[in-house]
Amino acid sequence: MTQVESFLLDHTKVTAPYVRIAGKEEQDNVQITKYDLRFVQPNLEEIPTGALHTLEHLIATKLRDELEGIIDISPMGCRTGFYLILWGKYDTATVRDALINVLKFVTATKVADVPAVSAKECGNYRDHSLFGAQEYAKQILEKGISSDPF
Repeated sequence: MTQVESFLLDHTKVTAPYVRIAGKEEQDNVQITKYDLRFVQPNLEEIPTGALHTLEHLIATKLRDELEGIIDISPMGCRTGFYLILWGKYDTATVRDALINVLKFVTATKVADVPAVSAKECGNYRDHSLFGAQEYAKQILEKGISSDPF
């Protein structure tokens, strides 16, 4: 069976919040990098789905203003953070700094400014919590985001 990087990570050894490189692929001098954007401590905390969903919408739009080459931003099934996939080569400190800017934006966002929250735009539009997203953004910012989780 194929090995999955996140299943090989010892989740008991990392300290959230952090940004780490979870994988790289390079072909024809072009690199794609997968980042683990861990918001809460694995196996001790998880972000409620409404807050995670709203964070996803805000991060997916606003982080694209901070970093070029974003392919995808997806929540982790364990609800402890997100995966970010980018074209190009960014160090973890650059990604961390961009994420900090976005989380500051989240803390000041008004309900009317949350993107794609209608039935037409979102497959589960009723499961959002801006209040929850803002509380987690504040907690993460207060703790500080490391670019070295070990």
